[in-house]
Amino acid sequence: MAAPPALAISTVIFALRPSAVSGRPTLWLPLVKRIREPFEGMWALPGGPMTQAESLQDAAARNLRETTGLAPAYLEQLYAFGGLHRSPSERVVSIVYWALVQPTEAAMAQESANVKWVRADATGPLAFDHNEIVEYALWRLRNKMTYGSIAYHFLGEKFTLAAVREVYEAVLNRSVDPANFRRQLMTAPQIEATDEYLQGGKHRPPRLYRYTGVEAGGPPGFHQLS
Repeated sequence: MAAPPALAISTVIFALRPSAVSGRPTLWLPLVKRIREPFEGMWALPGGPMTQAESLQDAAARNLRETTGLAPAYLEQLYAFGGLHRSPSERVVSIVYWALVQPTEAAMAQESANVKWVRADATGPLAFDHNEIVEYALWRLRNKMTYGSIAYHFLGEKFTLAAVREVYEAVLNRSVDPANFRRQLMTAPQIEATDEYLQGGKHRPPRLYRYTGVEAGGPPGFHQLS
């Protein structure tokens, strides 16, 4: 009881992937299968211990690379979870980060027998208190969608207005009125129209836009990795 608690890093990685049913973007995250006790064989968030020579941010980035092969540009500290009984073997405090990745990044993520992508709202039972962590991360993400630039981290440098609406619908898990949403985006000073159009569709190609807000680098507490 006198020993200090162990310190670990965990990460919730959100990405948009097409639904197998509708084909529309939905919110997903990767899980890793535990290969040792406690909770051997159960699925959990990517993570692990940190070394003496690492910062919290560096440890989170390393764990992501080692478990999923991902190196997301958006990595932000979420919260610290330190419940007395979250691990049956020892007292563990987890510093949790969350990452947002674009679809092209998510497609490159390593999947194997021990790494899989699941719907963020249908993870099933997870090891430790990781269901609680995912629920908290979803709550934070959905709240941040009401302000700032968080939605644009799911998109590339240029995007259509319909793509922005799909991000909101995927994260909020509900439909958004297309006409009202477009009207709001068109009046937002941080949305700038380009002279380019999305090609390849059957109909008139939609115009591409870019986000120009000063918050494009991220909110306070945000770390952009190179």
